[in-house]
Formats: sequence, structure tokens, C-alpha cells
Amino acid sequence: MSKKHPITVSSWTLGDKCKFEERVIVAKEAGYEGIGLRAEIYVDALNEGLHDDDILAILEKHDMKATEVEYIVQWAEENRSYEQKYKEQMCFHMCELFGVKQINCGLMENYSIEYTAQKLKELCHRAGKYIIGVEPMPYSGLPNLEKAWKVVEKSGCDNAMIILDTWHWVRANQPYEGVIDMIPAEKIVSVQINDVQARPYAKEVLRDESMHDRVAPGVGYGDTVGFCKMLREKGIKPNVVGVEVICDEYVEKGVDFAAKYTYENAMKVLKEAWPEMIEEIDVELA
Repeated sequence: MSKKHPITVSSWTLGDKCKFEERVIVAKEAGYEGIGLRAEIYVDALNEGLHDDDILAILEKHDMKATEVEYIVQWAEENRSYEQKYKEQMCFHMCELFGVKQINCGLMENYSIEYTAQKLKELCHRAGKYIIGVEPMPYSGLPNLEKAWKVVEKSGCDNAMIILDTWHWVRANQPYEGVIDMIPAEKIVSVQINDVQARPYAKEVLRDESMHDRVAPGVGYGDTVGFCKMLREKGIKPNVVGVEVICDEYVEKGVDFAAKYTYENAMKVLKEAWPEMIEEIDVELA
């Protein structure tokens, strides 16, 4: 089993209705090496009556690791809510608890590059030894790689990095050649793969598509194989390869279906486009 680039089922892929141990079991049975956890999922586990030691025991029992922590938002606002400040601290705690190096972060608010870079610098300072992975999203204040990279670069922080996601890449209409050349490979800390429907939602509701209507890698219209080949050719070595398929239809069929279907299709894509990511995993593909 590969330990260097764990194939992870990102938190939203399994929705937010299953119990913690069920999440771990279906991910393991599907073939995943890790699970991603949002702060909200961690809180749900605590509300089940689990303590940190219980959560770690469940992971150990099923030979599974938490490999992805998310999601810090609103970090550029001058007057952040107590809830957001507490959520940030919870993400730091989760990294310590699970031994995760990076935290996924987004920014919906649209500010100047200079202002955003300063706020990112402050966040990175608070994060200390943890990496802040900034994720460009087409409906956000960091709509594409160009602006996200300018913010990361201007922050001047070694622990400020980039997360790339197939869905966001395609819906931002970014080509698979040229754009990625602006950023050093080592500044891309993790990647998330998935696929898109044939036609995007209207611009004003594009986020709804992202949060409800993605499809499994390689079964849509976004050329996930091409996306992964681009990353491979760039020499990117991510901490995590996350399979983030936020799809109401899949979850409604059961979390076991969502886990198995997304994993099988992710493996087919990676086997064709980025075999180094799975070369140490014993995978039988139909």
C-alpha cells in the first residue's frame, strides 16, 4: 500500500449523514487508503459521544488514516466570527491529532491581491508548522490559478501552497497547457480529482453544481485523464490525491456505493494517466 501519496476519499464524497465508523468502513472496503475530514464531520463524531482516543481507535481498528483536513474560510475578513476563529483552531487541532500536514482553505470574498496576500500571511503565521493549501474556485474570490498563485507568492510564506481540483480547473476554463507553468511543482501540496457534467450551471448558481452535481473521475466531460497527465508532466508530488466527488445522486444510492464507484473510476483514471500514484497498490480493475 502506498503511504507517500494516499488515495483519499474527500469528506464531501460520502456526504454528511453517516456515522464516523461507517465512513471509515465503507472507505476501507472500497479500497481507499485515507479519509478526508471537515471540521463539521469531526464535530459530528464528537457529538456521537466519541472522544479523540475513540476516533483514533476506530481508524486503527480498520487500518485507515485521516489524511486531509478542511476547511478554513473567511480568513481575509477584518471581523471574523467567533465560529470561524474556533473552526480554524479546530482544524489545527485535527492536524495535530491525525498527523496531517496541510489544511484545505478557500476564500469566497473578493479582495485585492495585496490585501488577500497579507491576510494569507497572517493565517500562515497562525498555522505555524502546518501548510495552508489555497484552493482556487471559479465562483470565489480566487477564481483561477493565476490569482491564487499571485496571492500565495506575494504572501512570502513557505507554508502557503496551492490545491488543484479537476472540477474547479475545468469550470474556470483553464487549458491543460501553459497555465500551470507559472507555479513551481513543489508549491502544489495536494490535488483533488473528479469530473464535470456536459453543461455548467448558470454563473450565478455555479457553486450549486460544485456542491451537488459533480461526477466520478473519467465518466464526465472534463477530461480528468488530461488533467492528471498535466500534473504528472509538471512533476507534482502531492501529499494527498483526494477523490472529491460531491454528488447527491451517488450518496442517495448509499455511502457504500459512493465510495466504491468513485474509487473504481479514480483508479482507472490514475492507472492510465498517473500510474506512479498507484503503482504500490494492488488494484484489480474490471
